[in-house]
This record gives sequence, structure tokens and C-alpha cells, in this order.
Amino acid sequence: MNPSLTVLAGFLRRFARNRGALIGAVLVVGIVAAALLAPLFYPGDPMRIVGTPELWPWQDPVFPLGTDALGRDIAAMVVHGARASLLIGVFAAITAALIGVTVGALAAFYGGWVDELVMRGAELFQTIPSLIFLLTIVSILGPTLTNITLAIGFVSWNGLARLTRAEFLSLRERDFVSACRAMGMGNLRIIVAEILPNALPPVIVLSSLTVAGAILYESAVSFLGLGDPNVASWGRLIGEGRTLVRTSWYICAVPGVVIMAAVMSLNLVGDGLNDALNPKLRDR
Repeated sequence: MNPSLTVLAGFLRRFARNRGALIGAVLVVGIVAAALLAPLFYPGDPMRIVGTPELWPWQDPVFPLGTDALGRDIAAMVVHGARASLLIGVFAAITAALIGVTVGALAAFYGGWVDELVMRGAELFQTIPSLIFLLTIVSILGPTLTNITLAIGFVSWNGLARLTRAEFLSLRERDFVSACRAMGMGNLRIIVAEILPNALPPVIVLSSLTVAGAILYESAVSFLGLGDPNVASWGRLIGEGRTLVRTSWYICAVPGVVIMAAVMSLNLVGDGLNDALNPKLRDR
């Protein structure tokens, strides 16, 4: 059998041992499918007015999740909002991983004054409340989807940097790294081609959790009115419905349940990835 297929089969087998991870994966696949098929089921602008305001769920079969205060279809905004939330979550996690892995790898590999300088800078970022820092960046750059994604990535890299640094510190003195130096490999090649692949498994696990955190950040930004005004999102729907929470609480509850399900499923998938990628847990 192809070695790559053997490795993949072993990974899937270890992942499948965690039933919670399987449930989370099914939920994630469902949310992704809803996001991809949103234009098919709900073509056109999801924020257009299509019915009577404040119809409760299943009060009208045409609007299974009801309508908001303006008469917009909540189901259409939820599935279209999944596209924005997932895109922001994934690309914010990629941005955070690129920054965090670069910072952590350089700090650990070179050590000395480089490590001190870089990690003191990381500690400076830790002293700033992430949500306040995020809101400040979005306020300055403007509430567009790109700016929100970059801002979330910029406030989420610290944990990834510390994890990468710890992994690099444990790997940089291994025999295979010494052998690479003896063969005359350059530092960049050793970092990227030799150490980084061995340090990636825990980084991948934390990145999956970063996606969940990014979705929560985006929801908070949109809830506070700093989301992209041209894009439907779960947080925006909650924010617009908060003034009607006493009379039409379902407007907040529906996207709130969706956010909870998305974050919970990503956390479950993260647990499964940890079981599958952590060598200490492989034989359990």
C-alpha cells in the first residue's frame, strides 16, 4: 500500500475513535455545505425585505426560521452568514498561524537577544485586551470583511507563537538537526524543511480552535455594529435583534444557537485532531 495512504488511514482511524470529534466533523460538514449551497436555496440578496416583520419560526412555512424586525428572512441570513463567518474564521486562523509560527520559530531557533526581543514583544501584545484591540483596529481600518479578517488574525497569533516556540525549543537540539548542520544546510532550510514539519501537529490542533475563536470575535464585532454593512453575518443578526429580545427573542436565539453549534463542533474536531496527531495518545 502507498505509504501516504497508510498514514492517512492511520490518522482517520485514530480520529474516528473520538465519537465527539466525529459528531463535530459532521456538524462542520453540515455548516460548510449550508454555506456553499446558500445561493442555491436562497438566491439574491439575503438582506432584502421579503415578508411581514417579526414572523415567528414556522408561523409561515415560507419562512421556517421566521423574519426579523424589517421582514427579512432569518434562514436566508443564517445560511449566507455561514459563508462570511467561515471565511473569516479560516483566513483569520491562517493569518494568525503565519504570524505566530514565524515569530515562534525565529525566536526559538536563534535564541539569545532575538528570543528576548521577540517574546517581550509578544508579552506586550498579551497586556492589551484582545477585543478592545480588535475593535480599535477595525475602527481605524474600516469595517470591511478583509480588514476584520486581518484584524482578528493579528490579535490571535500570540498563543500559536508560544506553542511554536516551545516545539522548536524541544526539537532544535535533536540529532537530526545536528546532522543537517553537519551537512551544510542553511538555517532557513533547516527551519522550514526539517523542524517545522515535526512541530506542526500541535499547531494544527490549536489553529482549528483559532477558527472557533475567530468566529466568536467576528460575531462580537458585528454585534457591536462594526461588521461589514454589506454582508449578512450571525453576529449582526443578533445585534439587530437585541432591542426586541423581550418580544421577539427568537431573532437573537436562532443565530446564537448556530454560533454555539459551530464553535462547539470546531472544538470537538480540535480534540479529535489532538488524539490523532499527538504521538503520546496514538496507542490509547
